[in-house]
Amino acid sequence: GTCEKYKFLDMLENFILFQDKGKGSSYIKLIAKNHQYLGVNNAIESFKDIKENQGKLGVFWHTQGSGKSFSMIFFSQKILRRFKGDFTFLIITDRDELDDQIYGNFVSVGAVTEKKVQAESRKHLKQLLRENHRHVFTLIHKFGTEKGEKYPELSGRSDIIVITDEAHRTQYDTLAMNMRTALPNAAFIAYTGTPLMVGEELTRKTFGDYVSIYNFKQSVDDNATVPLYYENRIPEVQLKNEDLNEDLERIIEESLLDEEQEKKLEREFSREYHIITRDDRLEKIAEDIVSHFMSRGYQGKAMVFSIDKPTAVKMYDKVQKYWKKYIKDLRDKSESSTNKEERKEIKNKIRFMEKTDMAVVVSSEQNEVDRFKKLGLDIANHRKRMVKEDLATKFKDPDDPFRIVFVCAMWMTGFDVQPLSTIYLDKPMRNHTLMQAIARANRVFKDKPNGLIVDYVGIFRDLQKALAIYGSGSGGGIKEGDTPVKPKSELIKELEDAISETETFCKEKGIDIHRIIKEEKFKRVKLLDDAVDSILVDEESKRRYLSMSSNVKQLYKAILPDPEAGRFSEVCTLFFVIADKIRSLSPEVDVSGIMGKVEKLLDESIMAEGYAIYDSHQIDLSQIDFEALKRNFLAGKKHIEAERLKGAIRSKLTKMVRLNRSRMNLMEKFQKMIDEYNAGAINTEIFFDKLLIFAKELNEEEKRGVSENLSEEELAILDLLYKPELTKKEKKQVKNAAKNLLKILADEKLVLDWRKRQQTRADVLLTIQTFLDKELPRSYTPEIYQEKCDLVYQHFYESYYGTGKSVYSSVTYM
Repeated sequence: GTCEKYKFLDMLENFILFQDKGKGSSYIKLIAKNHQYLGVNNAIESFKDIKENQGKLGVFWHTQGSGKSFSMIFFSQKILRRFKGDFTFLIITDRDELDDQIYGNFVSVGAVTEKKVQAESRKHLKQLLRENHRHVFTLIHKFGTEKGEKYPELSGRSDIIVITDEAHRTQYDTLAMNMRTALPNAAFIAYTGTPLMVGEELTRKTFGDYVSIYNFKQSVDDNATVPLYYENRIPEVQLKNEDLNEDLERIIEESLLDEEQEKKLEREFSREYHIITRDDRLEKIAEDIVSHFMSRGYQGKAMVFSIDKPTAVKMYDKVQKYWKKYIKDLRDKSESSTNKEERKEIKNKIRFMEKTDMAVVVSSEQNEVDRFKKLGLDIANHRKRMVKEDLATKFKDPDDPFRIVFVCAMWMTGFDVQPLSTIYLDKPMRNHTLMQAIARANRVFKDKPNGLIVDYVGIFRDLQKALAIYGSGSGGGIKEGDTPVKPKSELIKELEDAISETETFCKEKGIDIHRIIKEEKFKRVKLLDDAVDSILVDEESKRRYLSMSSNVKQLYKAILPDPEAGRFSEVCTLFFVIADKIRSLSPEVDVSGIMGKVEKLLDESIMAEGYAIYDSHQIDLSQIDFEALKRNFLAGKKHIEAERLKGAIRSKLTKMVRLNRSRMNLMEKFQKMIDEYNAGAINTEIFFDKLLIFAKELNEEEKRGVSENLSEEELAILDLLYKPELTKKEKKQVKNAAKNLLKILADEKLVLDWRKRQQTRADVLLTIQTFLDKELPRSYTPEIYQEKCDLVYQHFYESYYGTGKSVYSSVTYM
């Protein structure tokens, strides 16, 4: 349709823009996000009517973690491309870390190439706005002036477009007024990850209504973020939510409390503060954090939010104490255990805990060492780490052992940590601050199923009530089921539904799950094999089961360490065992360069008390006794045997094709056989016979290089250079060309990182062209010659990384 055509053209235009800057790969990951495309287009429509709406370009609400900063980039780039004018986009945040993060995102895709466009002061900001910059970045605080000063105009330009990020509180106070006085003719658009609330009418007065909404549920449905769940783990010594004064929440919401604010908190809310910071209460929470974190199915990383800086340090000390106690208990358990597997698992757990790093991250203040010392706390060592180490980078790195951080306000907003899976919340919060804090855990990362918020202070008891005030007007309200975080009980219900769905599927295949669970060991083995064979009737059946069991596994791990998990453990474990047995028959093959591992391909059956038990071992396809394999097929589980042979062939064929792309016809032939079988055109017996014949064909193909007296590398080049109807003399000439070209390139041209530099790439291509022009037979026409040059260059580019590194260097031949 016309709409889709223009959308495609717009995407293509954006892609070319970013590709020209060498950032196409970054952009192409984002162009498919429909919500960004539509949201930016709505903002552009508002920009077209800039005079009529008096510079109010609207509010762009896209939930946290869904790519708002990239939407800002698309918005600014589209205006610069589509409209005439010397526009300057002024991107405003209220925190240094946010300013750095957004500036970094603009730089990462090539939208900003200038280095000194982050305003360091009001004076510097004024200078930047006078100069010819497309993008300028500043904190809203740079619009402030010294006490008693007037608020002079910084720029009267009408082609300044102000983009504010989050900063809800700062949009209605003195700083916001200063900004509008300083930029009287600018246009304004607001980007926010949390919706507008009742009482924020000033936002609409300044920015206008929503131009785009992408709420929590939409983001999760699109897999742009993971779902968030919460569980209440309030200790016995607690602060009842109804006693929590709104003024207390408001003070804490200011987040970056200085020393005076913390003293005010202790003075004016002594009762509430005393309960939250009671030592026995903190002890219980610290002990619970250790046991909870170590029992998580998906551990990832964790943040512990405390009410203030001293309490954050206290929590660190207490968690350290219980962490050591937990390790000691594990050692005692290991020593008393007689189960070898259990001892191994405990040792792995101890090793994980001993490697785990923790740290406190809080803002600095004057005389903090003395202040903390009076409270019996040591801040000096923590501050030393914060100054000397790049803790932010370490915490974001999923492989770094820095796994638990203790904070009170730092890293609460604008700090994306993809592997962060658990937030331990022991700090009264409300409104935007609460939403921004919990959203730290909603980033998508590998197999992370969800984020979990553990509530120690009772914040979520009134969550529905709080959410009811979100998004008034302009269709921004929160509908039922669209809340950003749901109780963990709903996650347990999802697991129940997933188990029920998988059980129903098994029942349709004649598999009695509960009978298998109840049977004794040897009978259970036979029933498991029967179950696997029943599932492997076709590819669709296999795919459905693996998908359902994977969903069950994710949900089961996600609810841990909930006591409810015990109710599902037996049936879930059985699902996982069946899935593992299926996967072992068709091992996944890594085609990215690690070509040397030999897969566990075939099992041999032995009889024990009349029941088959399979013992996996490594098999070389070229050494298979095909007659014995056929006898096993006829006597055993036919679907299992067919799946096992199919997996073995796929493993070997994928490697062979990776080494020589001219074998793609074999891959197509193999896939055609599988498609015929899945479509029901041939039965299992015929399919197995065809697989046996094809396996023999693969073995012959593998020996072809030996018969030609060529290595795998040389054979791959020969196949690319070959053309029909060559004379015997010409075949010899082409074979020599393949050998000599490989030697010349490998010895002289395929240097380290040769693919990254234009000069070395050109040198390789020129060498190929010059050599083949001289060495190929004269029967090769200019068109065939050019085709062969291109094919050979592409082969070297894809297969050789430089200085002896290639797809061939790690191969272990069968």
